[in-house]
Amino acid sequence: MKRRILVIEDHEDNRRILRYLLTSAGYEVFEAITGEEGVASAEAQRPDLILMDIQLPGLDGYEATRRIKANPDLRRIPIIVVTSYALSGDDVKALAAGCDAYVTKPFNPRQLLAKIQEYLV
Repeated sequence: MKRRILVIEDHEDNRRILRYLLTSAGYEVFEAITGEEGVASAEAQRPDLILMDIQLPGLDGYEATRRIKANPDLRRIPIIVVTSYALSGDDVKALAAGCDAYVTKPFNPRQLLAKIQEYLV
């Protein structure tokens, strides 16, 4: 059975890149555009891992992560932030919200896939 990854990302170009990378690596991918959709999709789909953007319309990635991690049925799902936020302290803020790892854009595809594999062992 394919491992399932939820991509929560509002920019179509970024979703397309991630979709291609992940499906080429054998993952099943589903997507959400807003934080609210991401939380609802996580509840409905129960993915094996979530790739979370921070800057989302409405509910940002920090709050979406907090809501997902507050749900006892979802808290064990690893969340990897994939974001252009690369200022000092942004990674600390993401980890404090409950994210498991932090990757900045632009990312190296091999490194992102390796990071995903760390959490899907």
